[in-house]
Amino acid sequence: QVQLVESGGGLMQPGGSLRLSCAASGSIFGIYAMGWYRQAPGKQRELVAITSGGSTNYGDSVKGRFSISRDNAKNTVNLQMNSLKPEDTAVYYCNAVSTRLGTSWGPGTQVTVSS
Repeated sequence: QVQLVESGGGLMQPGGSLRLSCAASGSIFGIYAMGWYRQAPGKQRELVAITSGGSTNYGDSVKGRFSISRDNAKNTVNLQMNSLKPEDTAVYYCNAVSTRLGTSWGPGTQVTVSS
């Protein structure tokens, strides 16, 4: 199994920044993609950002504001979120995809953007 633990969520004013981190442990061999998804109340879970083999993909609503980075040596993936908006409020989930074990999810971390 792959265990994922997120950290860094919290409350931030509009226009502010937050940095989320996710640490992977367990059967990490074979992980080829890691990323972040989010789910707001009453909405479906949506892609925020994902990185795989050096390439990255972002959801349209966060392009130019969020940046994903992966540290393979530390088995972590980070999400730098700038210019936060109230509509970024959601539970953010770390995601890892492994050739051996498929998709794993973290428990999620709450991000609230409000004045």
